[in-house]
Amino acid sequence: MEPIVIVGAGQAGAQAAQSLRQLGYDGDLVVLGDEGFAPYQRPPLSKKYLAGDMSAEHLLLRPPAFWEKERVDIRPGVHVQSIDVVAKRIQIAGGSLGYAKLLLATGTRARPLHIEGAALVGVLSLRTIADVDRLRPVVARGGRIVIIGGGYIGLEVAAVARSLGLDVTILEATARILGRVVSPEVSAFFTDLHQGHGVRIRTATPIARLEGRDGHVTGVTLGSGETIPADLVLVAIGALPNDTIAAAASIHCQDGIVVDATTRCNAPDIFAAGDCTRFPSALYGRSIRLESVQNAVDQAKAAATAMLGGSVQYDPVPWFWSDQFDIKLQIAGLSQDHDRVIVDGNPADRTFSVAYIRNDTLLAVDAINRPRDHMLARRGVGKPYTPPSS
Repeated sequence: MEPIVIVGAGQAGAQAAQSLRQLGYDGDLVVLGDEGFAPYQRPPLSKKYLAGDMSAEHLLLRPPAFWEKERVDIRPGVHVQSIDVVAKRIQIAGGSLGYAKLLLATGTRARPLHIEGAALVGVLSLRTIADVDRLRPVVARGGRIVIIGGGYIGLEVAAVARSLGLDVTILEATARILGRVVSPEVSAFFTDLHQGHGVRIRTATPIARLEGRDGHVTGVTLGSGETIPADLVLVAIGALPNDTIAAAASIHCQDGIVVDATTRCNAPDIFAAGDCTRFPSALYGRSIRLESVQNAVDQAKAAATAMLGGSVQYDPVPWFWSDQFDIKLQIAGLSQDHDRVIVDGNPADRTFSVAYIRNDTLLAVDAINRPRDHMLARRGVGKPYTPPSS
């Protein structure tokens, strides 16, 4: 009998393998990863691992002995070239591999910056251990870093870089940092936080090109003509789902691999989970794609159940977190399409929460140094809004 094959050795792929064993699957189980590492956790990359406070070994989700004991065949450094959905085989370098069931847990890749100078040495992104390993020596030498993008990754790297003494500038194309995911109140709080630590933040700032000398980046030229000197440029402008191989196999993709509530794709015996997937959310009444540990873990568990014939209706309350300096931001739910914002507490006290409401229903909560509000929100999303103090 052919094995169950998991393409992608990240959080979702690792969780699916564990869950399959926990649910009683005793057959052959193969996990293919295109990086040269066993499954590891990604959130610390932009924080503790970049800062040098965590080793690559401690990033591993499980020690090698665990996978050996569970008879999970982890194959790092394997690039999947194509999927034959009729023959139920995947093509890899040097051969092919049949499957009984296939899980696509291919994750995301950094969104590239398409401007002059983007290929210069010293222009980096941050999605993998290898990315951080290229970034860390430059950060350790100090100097000037320009971060293009004021989202979570950009801000987390800015906090680490500033704590290590680097000169840090953030360039954000829109009117405010974190503008697509949080309220103006939360954006203002994090702007003040970073500026208070010496980070320069430039919003509504278009970029014309990157400057270089002898093949190495030396600065970022803005649309205004001003050039900001840089020894290092981090491109942190979001991520793209790794769905190219799926799309080439006529698996339905739309900014992600499209699955139904049972995690199934539109091809027989093929499932998908994690950052690469777009799935229907009954909670929010639309299809969504989530980039979070919560979704990777929970959707992988659902996929494992579905692959073994169990009943699944995946419809989570999403949650996320971000650590910057001494502040922990915890988000429950998705705030898009809200019609009202309620702030509980005083941002000046560095502990408050922001509730996003539509038609008196709680959509999401941003909790800043308020773990209790976060936990209450995870139970309250989709229900009539109740203030946390009541």
